[in-house]
Order: sequence, then C-alpha cells, then structure tokens
Amino acid sequence: MRTQQNIEQFGYRQELRRGVGLTDLVFYGLAFMVPIAPFAIFGTVYATSGGMPVLAYLVGMVALLFTAASYAQMVKAFPLSGSVYNYAGRGIAPPVGFMTGWMILLDYILVPCLLYLVASVAMHASLPDVPVWAWLIGFVAINTVINLRGIKMTVRLTRIMIVFELVVLALFLLVGLWALLQGRGSGFSLSPLFDVDTFSWPVIFAAVSVAVLSFLGFDGISMLVEESTGGSEQVGRAMRLALVLAGVLFIVQVWVAALLVPDPGGLLSSPSDTAFYDAAAVAGGEWLRHVTSFATALSWGLANTMVAQVAVSRLLYAMARDRQLPSFLAKVSVKHSVPANAIMLVCLLSVGVGIWMSTRDDGVTLLSTLINIGAMVAFIVLHVSVIVHYSLRSGSNKVWSHLVAPLIGAGILVFVVINANVLAQVLGLVWLGLGVVVLITLYALGRPPALQGTTPRSGPMERSVPD
Repeated sequence: MRTQQNIEQFGYRQELRRGVGLTDLVFYGLAFMVPIAPFAIFGTVYATSGGMPVLAYLVGMVALLFTAASYAQMVKAFPLSGSVYNYAGRGIAPPVGFMTGWMILLDYILVPCLLYLVASVAMHASLPDVPVWAWLIGFVAINTVINLRGIKMTVRLTRIMIVFELVVLALFLLVGLWALLQGRGSGFSLSPLFDVDTFSWPVIFAAVSVAVLSFLGFDGISMLVEESTGGSEQVGRAMRLALVLAGVLFIVQVWVAALLVPDPGGLLSSPSDTAFYDAAAVAGGEWLRHVTSFATALSWGLANTMVAQVAVSRLLYAMARDRQLPSFLAKVSVKHSVPANAIMLVCLLSVGVGIWMSTRDDGVTLLSTLINIGAMVAFIVLHVSVIVHYSLRSGSNKVWSHLVAPLIGAGILVFVVINANVLAQVLGLVWLGLGVVVLITLYALGRPPALQGTTPRSGPMERSVPD
C-alpha cells in the first residue's frame, strides 16, 4: 500500500489523469533538463567561468539540490499543480504566490521559445535552404500534437529521446577520452575544476547564473504531482534523482570538452556558440561535430520543448482555475485529460516570440537572460515559503529541513542573482514591475489573488490507494 494526498481537500476536483510513475517522472525531468544541454552553452560557461566550467556546474548542482529539497517540502504540504505559484501563495500569502507565479511564468513561457529557436538555428545551419521560421513552426506543430494526445504519450516519447541523447553523449565521451589518451587536446588536468590563476567567487557565480540554464526543468517535475501515481513523496524523490543524474552527466561532459578546446585563450576572450562542437571535432573529426550539433537540435527542438510545453501549460491551468488568469486556460480536454487551451496558447506564443527573436542578432542571449533571472527569483521565494509555512506558522522542530537548508539555498541564489548579467537584472526588474501593475489591476477590479481551499477542509490528509 502507499498513500497520496487528495487534492479535493483544497477545493479542487481531480481532473488530470494519474498515470505517471517514478521512472516516468525522472525521465521527464531529464528530458526537460536535456542530458546534453551543455553542448549548446558550453562556450559561454567556459568563458564566463575563467576556464572552470566544471566548478560552475558543480556549484550550480549543489545550489539547486537545496532548491529541490525545498520543493520536496512544499509539494508535501500542497500536492497541487502550479509549482512555486501554489507554494508561495499558500505558504506565505496569495499576492506573494501571484508575483512568484508571475516570475516563474517568465521562465516557463520563454523556455519553449528559446529551445525552439536554438534548435531551428542549428537545423538551418545544416540545411540552409529551409528558413529558421519554417523549422520553428515544424517543431512547435509536432510537439503540440503530441502534448494534446495526453501525458502518457509525452512520457513514452521522452524516454526514446533520452536514450538517443545518452547514446550520443556516450559516443562523445568515449571518443573524447580516447583522443586525450592519444595526446590530443591539452591532456588530463584539474584546471576545468579549479584554476588558481582565474578563480574568484564572483567569477564562478556569474558563470553559475548561465550554467543553471542547463538545470532548469528539474522543477517542472512538481507540475505533474496531480498526475503522479505516488503523489508528493514520489515527486520529491524524482526531483532529487533527476537533478543528481543530470549534474553528474553535465560535469563529466564539460570536463572532457574543456580539455579538448582547440584554442583555450581565444575562447576565454571571445565566447563561441560552437565551442563544444569544435572540441568534438578535435576529438573525432568533422563527423563528430555534425553528430553533436544535430543531436543538440533534436534534443532542444523536440524532447526538451515537449516537456517544457507540458510544464507551462500546467502552470497556466493552475493560475487560471484560481481566476488569476483568463478562465478559458483552465479548460481540460475530456478525452485526453490535458489543459488543451493552455497548450494551444503556449503553441501560439512559441511561434510568435520565436520568430520575432529569430530576427534579432541577440535573440538567444536575450531569451536566456530573461529565463534565468525569473527562475532564480522564484526559487528564492520558494525557500522563504518553506521557512514561513513550516518554521514560523507550524512551529516545526525540523531545524535543518525547515530553516537552515532553505536559508543556505536562498543565500546561494541571492549571490547568483547579484553576480548575474546586468541586462538580466534590468529585464527581470522590468518584468517584476509589470507583475506589480497586473496585481494592482486585479485589486482595482475587485479580484484580488485568492486560492481555493487555502485552509484545507477537515478530513484525512491522505487516502490509501492500491499498489
């Protein structure tokens, strides 16, 4: 027997179908993060970290393990779709939940746009006769059809894509290690982990603010708590497993790539979007360059965007059923048990924003900075939610889980935000300001943020379900 919390006690009906197990959740999280995500941003992380990309990813993983621990605590208290929107709203206050949801919305809405754009640019580079916008529309159409068919189909396809990505990664690592043994590259060394000549904490945290883009997506697992067969405990376990697995894969691949960089000094002074593929060419020749670039396009354009679309549609659904977004976004398909209107809105936004950004030289950079700052701010509020809900309101005596760990996690992320790109900070403040305007408008219209069942109805907190 196992237990799972019942969302009806919070004032909602169970509309989404429960059919996602632990393995499915871990694969979903890995697909969202993309095991080969560093392929696309390796050059930027390498340059920003002063040639220490391994340390940047290691610090990022540790920081987000604290965040995953806070997610696990809050998903136990509030096993609802909506992620930090629900946790901050119920753990602190509904207006705080709205603003936190608004900040994470910046991440979730723009992540698919960025992924589609990166994949489309990569495919256009290989097949220049097909314009970027055509690739983008094609990727969006495929993923939208899959997501509308239901969560089970999405999960099955993510498993296939994960296997493909892991095969490509294994190929790169085997060829790369063999090349290093043959004397190519700079040879084995600890410099990608620590270089006394370039090390400083501000430099590393500035790199972490970029590297965390690879990790964003582990938090998307919490969006599926209403579809998880094991409820909140299963979701918390899946988040930690996916984060650690992805972190280990990221660290290993950037370490090997850093040792194979053909011109370390040149990359430090001038970051390149093709740095990883250049390293692959040093290891195995042009064929490995094309394999890694093609794998990046498919992984970002199909696997990652598929699960990103799932996550943002659940966030829109959760905010809409609380009347903080238009109610049509809360409509669930009777046949497939998915928030169909929310999925279609994400589809339209991805096409519109993606095509617009494809016309800008700084489109990828601009989207990346916006995404990271929104996520970091929301994660900081998540940690505060744990402290307020458990330590201040409930008087919990679990000092580490409910006070110390969230404080450490929030402190690390605050330092990351402080050392982030100035453009990211400015754009994040602009988005936050827009959220304040929307919040004031809701109050003016007599519709202040309010969450159903903020105080759960009386009754048992858990119900038994058969294995």
